[in-house]
Amino acid sequence: MWDSLAGEFTNGFSAVPWYIALTRLIFAAVLGAVIGYEREAKGKPAGLRTHILVAVAACLFSIVGQELSQLQFDSDDVKRVDPLRLIEAVTSGVAFLAAGLIFTSGGKVRNITTGASMWLAGAIGLACGAGEAMLGLMATLIVVIVLHVLGLTETASSNDTAE
Repeated sequence: MWDSLAGEFTNGFSAVPWYIALTRLIFAAVLGAVIGYEREAKGKPAGLRTHILVAVAACLFSIVGQELSQLQFDSDDVKRVDPLRLIEAVTSGVAFLAAGLIFTSGGKVRNITTGASMWLAGAIGLACGAGEAMLGLMATLIVVIVLHVLGLTETASSNDTAE
């Protein structure tokens, strides 16, 4: 019995070694934190923790998908590994969270940008989980630049019209 239980924690990681999986999860958390920090600094409802959780969850789904593809089935005919289904599941799950964020804004359309940043944090997490850390980093840099620079532009233009 104890050997079986111990095997649950030591077996696995047939597609992605544990230290690589850990590195990918941590990197997804860091990139999610970068986006979340920007949202948090602007006082948005979904900030640091939410973006980290979305990115790590998406990364985990990606790694689990890779691990599932290594499981033995009855025959190769039964085995159907479709990474697009994984991406669709993450996308719709994050979209559900983002929609809830938007709909709970007191009758006004608000928080769309924060919802989009959560959706993007999910995509960045998927990239990290798939081993595409540089792609995730590039997307994160673009997002932070867009959020920050365009946020400054919008603030400046709204100040100009208020005067």
